Parts: sequence; C-alpha cells; structure tokens
Amino acid sequence: MTFINLIQSVLAAMFGVQSDKKYQFDFQQGRFWPYVVAGTIFVVLFVVFLITLVNGIIALSA
Repeated sequence: MTFINLIQSVLAAMFGVQSDKKYQFDFQQGRFWPYVVAGTIFVVLFVVFLITLVNGIIALSA
C-alpha cells in the first residue's frame, strides 16, 4: 500500500464511489489504522473547510 493508494481509497470512500475490487484490496492489506487516521484527518479538514466557507458567505452577505 502506498500513500497515494491510501489517499485514493479514503477519498473514494468519503464520496461513496469505491469499486468492489478496490474495497476488497484495501481489506486484504491487514492493517486498518492508516485508513482510520487518514479518514479522520480528511473528515476534520472537510468540516473545517465547510465552516470556513459558510462563515465567509455569511460575512459577505451581511
């Protein structure tokens, strides 16, 4: 598993477009902690992005 494969898997899973072949490959790796850490980081970054975006839009409209 490379770093790029990990990022691709996490992003595909976040958007629900993970193929069955890739899904099976990820679960055969035997380690799930890299996916947990990467998924948590991406979710936190996504939430921070959304908060920033909404606050920016509210500031522009006020």
